Amino acid sequence: MPSEPATSATDAFILNLTCTDKPGIVSAVTTELAERGANIAESSQFWDRGTDRFFMRIAFAAPAGLGRDAIAKAIEPVVSRFDMKTRLVDVSRAPRIVIMVSKFDHALRHLLYQIQVGWLRAEVVAIVSNHEDARRLAEIDAIPFHYIPVTRDTKAEQEEKLLALVRETDADLVVLARYMQVLSDNLSKRLFGKVINIHHSFLPSFKGAKPYHQAHGRGVKLIGATAHYVTADLDEGPIIEQEVERVTHAMTSEDFVAVGRDVESRVLARAVKMHLESRVMLNGQKTVVFA
Repeated sequence: MPSEPATSATDAFILNLTCTDKPGIVSAVTTELAERGANIAESSQFWDRGTDRFFMRIAFAAPAGLGRDAIAKAIEPVVSRFDMKTRLVDVSRAPRIVIMVSKFDHALRHLLYQIQVGWLRAEVVAIVSNHEDARRLAEIDAIPFHYIPVTRDTKAEQEEKLLALVRETDADLVVLARYMQVLSDNLSKRLFGKVINIHHSFLPSFKGAKPYHQAHGRGVKLIGATAHYVTADLDEGPIIEQEVERVTHAMTSEDFVAVGRDVESRVLARAVKMHLESRVMLNGQKTVVFA
């Protein structure tokens, strides 16, 4: 996925829009941007014939000093004319994320590494866990660590603490990096579109304890992972990214676990990257992903 270009003489933005499909949408939006001296660096669009919805992502550079508010005001007549839902992002600000993890930290470690090497542009403002295991890793990277144990009796109270943390840190996204607690329906609805989860994907599917061991016992030939937005329906939110790996009868259950850790980490990182680069747009129970 290409990175957005930036120079000292311009400010970079990303505009996402969706509306009922009509002639003239692209022309109207790009004309308004061009009249303000904006230079389009990347443009992607999609028409969903089933819903007659049009989706578009435009990455552009605007003259220095032409801020987000001025751009939003400039395209306001077009937005109103086509009854658009829009999201305008100032690329100069690194997105802020909260990562939640339980005991298995492979996905967390992969995210932190990809941020460290610059492939993933984000600022981790907090690591949250219902266990103490990840505290040392957070301390090494000087990231605030929040231990929030969850029980049936304290779940609602602890979720309010999480919501307060998201507000206080001005987080753009919450990432469940193998966080082994089910978010309540209430929390899922309040943070809809701002929480990404990763889970294993098997053919057939195995739920409950030790899914990789279950898969090994059934002779599964493909295992994988799915990254999706969290909804009230467990592991059934709009899918962002998926990947599978082939396994064989010669592999042990521990080999399955190792392959699973690897694919989970990669898929989650790609999903987070696409979300933070505004490449993902919700389309009902599905997503439009501009790679």
